[in-house]
Amino acid sequence: MRGSLTRLLAVAATAAAFKQLANFKMPSVGDMQRDMAAKAKFGDKKLVVVTGTSSGLGRKTARALLRTGKYHVVGAVRDLDKMEVVADIEDFDPELFTPMECELNSFESVRTFHANLDEWRLGKPVDRLICNAGVYQPSLPYAKWSADGHEQTMQINYLSHFLLASLVMPDMVRAADPRVVLVGSVTGNDNTVGGGGVYPIADLKDLEGLKAGAKNPVSMFDGYNFDGAKAYKDSKLCLMMLSNMLHDKYHKQTGISFSSIYPGCIAESPLFREKRPWFRKYFPVFMKYITGGFVGEEEAGLRLFQVAHDPRCAKSGVYWSWNGGPREGRGAEALEKGGQIQGGGGAGGGWDSIYENDQSDKVLNQDTAADLFKFSTLVTGADWPPANQPKSPCPTLKVIGAITSYQNKKEELKRMKASPGMVAGKGIVISAGAAKVVDAGSNALLLPLRLAQRLLLGKLPETATSGSFQDTASSKPRRTGGLLGVFRRRPKAEAAEAVVVAEADGEDELDPEQEAKIRIREELELELRAKIQAQTETQVLDDDAGAGAAEDAAVASSDLSDLETA
Repeated sequence: MRGSLTRLLAVAATAAAFKQLANFKMPSVGDMQRDMAAKAKFGDKKLVVVTGTSSGLGRKTARALLRTGKYHVVGAVRDLDKMEVVADIEDFDPELFTPMECELNSFESVRTFHANLDEWRLGKPVDRLICNAGVYQPSLPYAKWSADGHEQTMQINYLSHFLLASLVMPDMVRAADPRVVLVGSVTGNDNTVGGGGVYPIADLKDLEGLKAGAKNPVSMFDGYNFDGAKAYKDSKLCLMMLSNMLHDKYHKQTGISFSSIYPGCIAESPLFREKRPWFRKYFPVFMKYITGGFVGEEEAGLRLFQVAHDPRCAKSGVYWSWNGGPREGRGAEALEKGGQIQGGGGAGGGWDSIYENDQSDKVLNQDTAADLFKFSTLVTGADWPPANQPKSPCPTLKVIGAITSYQNKKEELKRMKASPGMVAGKGIVISAGAAKVVDAGSNALLLPLRLAQRLLLGKLPETATSGSFQDTASSKPRRTGGLLGVFRRRPKAEAAEAVVVAEADGEDELDPEQEAKIRIREELELELRAKIQAQTETQVLDDDAGAGAAEDAAVASSDLSDLETA
């Protein structure tokens, strides 16, 4: 038992070494100079990128990070002037905080931000990426469009963060404990009261809108008409699904931890600035004293900070939530339970109230998540690294692998030669019947080559062509008339009897030239009959094309009759 455990630990250590060596490259003089400059600029501090640090949750999260003195925070914001005022009010240390412009309403701005970040960080990898910024426009009767023509809520909350993650993530593998944190919401998780009991419900359906490009006038990812509140909830559902997808594709390969969080309902957040005045006044009261789900900006910021800082939160593929502590006015039963409503996210509870929350069936739907990732990549133009497992840097493997790769390509070229049943590259996606039609056409075109092959190489043994789990021969009776029927192969019993008679009579074997002619005629007959059969089956599969198939079959039959007459 102890020996097995030792071997397992050795294998794990080897895999970890492979992962580190896979990113290793010999440092150049320029690299060494950049590393020295980065060391002088950042010291041992971790580099954190947070979107939306000029207000709300992002502002309080940046404040909590900076107070530790262990992080240098890059605030990705739309309004640099506003950020400057906020930084002054919050007393952000300018040596530890750097604001940069990033307008999430524009993919070009996101790319420009990344380019500026790359130049500024002097090769130091980003340790944390916190995708926090968001807008909520529930009262809009119509969609507003981004600079790229997408509905604003979906682009700002989801699509631009999707693009940003694809740009920043590749270099994060060099960090010691890299983490990507996406701010989700209970509203995107319909297995709770907040997500499944309040209209409208987050639901991407079949992503018909995204598959159509999600561009003006297509406003919603599900392809239906615009609903501002649903757009926000859909965007949070997308972020939570993205976290899971990135975990599945890249965590083992890169060591990056991917997670989403719900810090609680920040009812007094600027997120609700577009709601009506009466709502902004009474909603916090309702959340605080009725549902118990209220949490202030300060505490919510500490919760997001915890996921970025706490060693326990290095776990990947998790949806983090918090349970609030005891609340006044909720009776003895609530006090006995500690006031902790599962997933309520209310205030209180402290550092240790964090837990791994359950995710809904929609969030965990892998088929929808795969489509979401695929079409979001097309819409944003994101360039994700290949999701490959780390490989051994062993020189022997590289040499053998190169030889094997060459041999594999050589063999693949052989397999790509036209033959019956091969539909790859021909656009055949309908049915086996359609494949048979293509095969029949290919047979007719390649007939001269096949005849030459038969003359030079002879027939394949029966064992090489049998063994299919599906019938490949026709179940219809073959024609027996015509001159070519004389040369058709007879059943084994008849053939054996003929051989005995031939031996008894002392007849000589056929001349090789005559045998070749027989083979040619037999091949012609079989190919022509295959064409007739394929076209007849096509007629059965497609009634609309029946007339054309029958006409082609008649022509082929006429050709066959002419051949037999000849």
